[in-house]
Amino acid sequence: MDAAEQDVAFMREALEEAQQAAEVGEVPVGAVVVHRGHVIARAHNRREIDNDPTAHAEILAMRDAAEALGQWRMEGCTLYVTLEPCFMCAGAIVNGRIERLVYGATDPKAGAVGSLANVPADARLNHRPDVSDGVLAAECGAILKDFFAARR
Repeated sequence: MDAAEQDVAFMREALEEAQQAAEVGEVPVGAVVVHRGHVIARAHNRREIDNDPTAHAEILAMRDAAEALGQWRMEGCTLYVTLEPCFMCAGAIVNGRIERLVYGATDPKAGAVGSLANVPADARLNHRPDVSDGVLAAECGAILKDFFAARR
């Protein structure tokens, strides 16, 4: 399997997490962390369930990945997330030393990896992950659109 096929396969796993979020009434965003070709952590949004403004899929997956690795530096890890990370999550990605970020849909209202700002590309920071965007963007966007359409 080449790199592009791997990105699609792991994004599909993130989409499964997003679907789980939708099923419990959370905004459907899912994330997986991959290390050496294996998923070491997975999560979906839990802000409503946990009453925690920081319980974004990316943050929860990175916490679990750090625990699995036994360290906070997630060098060699790729984070797959269905929606462009916000400022908080983009900062955590940089601070956690994630090697690569792959995301699906852009977030023009809150995205901080190209939409409103580009935190991971800021040359003033001491770590800059590689970023790939638009992986399964239509599917990642559709799950969000469907979720919000059903709530209106």
